[in-house]
Amino acid sequence: MAKAWKILLIVLLIVIGYASAIYLRIVRQSGKDESRNADAIVVFGAAEYVGRPSPVFKARLDHAAELYRKGLAPIVITTGGAGADPKFSEGEVGKQYLESLGIPDDHVIAETQSTDTAESARRVSAIMHTNHMNTCVAVSDGYHIFRIKQMLAREGVTAFGAPRPNSKPQSFGKRNEAVLHEIASYTLWLLHVS
Repeated sequence: MAKAWKILLIVLLIVIGYASAIYLRIVRQSGKDESRNADAIVVFGAAEYVGRPSPVFKARLDHAAELYRKGLAPIVITTGGAGADPKFSEGEVGKQYLESLGIPDDHVIAETQSTDTAESARRVSAIMHTNHMNTCVAVSDGYHIFRIKQMLAREGVTAFGAPRPNSKPQSFGKRNEAVLHEIASYTLWLLHVS
């Protein structure tokens, strides 16, 4: 019985050590703005409401437009499939919004089929490789950037994080909830569960 408790304790310590290490990597990455010249700017989708970007998605798109205007990349790729509303996809809504901000149609590519971050990374990498692009500035919320960079790296794309401004939750509890969600999502992806 004592041996079983020792094994359980060792497993518990390994899990806590792993979670702590990933927690620190997510938090560290969330505070880094790595914006630099790249082949493309990739905006990871968030909700859209009847053809309009949600406030979170709009903030990501506005940040991407700012980076585009600074000349960091000649192309912006928006991601996201149709959610609850099959008439609109996040990718297409994002593309139309960027065009309304003055970014030319031929400078925006919409990825419109993905249902989650991992699929977005796979589809974006296929678009990029087809167009001979290897580097991107990834725009999303701060705590999301670590996972995005890992997923794109697996697909052969070098990503630099550019979290949208003010994307970290204000309360300590909400911040921890967001990071724990990222740890779980990242771990499931590593285990090929999602």
